Amino acid sequence: MRSLYCDVCSCEIKQPVSNRNYFHMAHRDLCEACHDKLEAEIKPVIRTKQPFNYDWYNKVVQESIEKAIQKGKF
Repeated sequence: MRSLYCDVCSCEIKQPVSNRNYFHMAHRDLCEACHDKLEAEIKPVIRTKQPFNYDWYNKVVQESIEKAIQKGKF
């Protein structure tokens, strides 16, 4: 059995299944709750970007995750 912990909130993810109850984003593992908070946080920012650019999107995701890890939450 593999133990996996969320990199943001440090809670244990029980019976981890990729893209179901944990998400691997920007070289980090996020629990479902933190993933939902991340999406809610960056959605308004992404909608204002015209034209959309994946390099910019990846940078925004990376920066948001790093800030959340420093704070310990989203």
